[in-house]
Amino acid sequence: MPEVHEHRLKRLQMRSMRRGIKEMDLILSAYAEARLPQMDDAGLTLYDQMLNENDHDLYLWVSGQTEAPEKYSVLVTDIRGQLAEAHG
Repeated sequence: MPEVHEHRLKRLQMRSMRRGIKEMDLILSAYAEARLPQMDDAGLTLYDQMLNENDHDLYLWVSGQTEAPEKYSVLVTDIRGQLAEAHG
């Protein structure tokens, strides 16, 4: 049985807040709150997959220290953009 959209959003928001690195907790929880409600199923699936990646790698991608894998590049760019909006 497919996951109900509301439950999926809540699960992804919780996974965004409960990371291994505090900086990623802050970055991803803000991103999830701002962007996930507008995402389509494909976007949510990609975000869910990205959350399975190592937190240290995620931090390096989001901070621009390392290039994100191609499949996540648009998503990571959006995360960076949302971060800049929030602090701009």
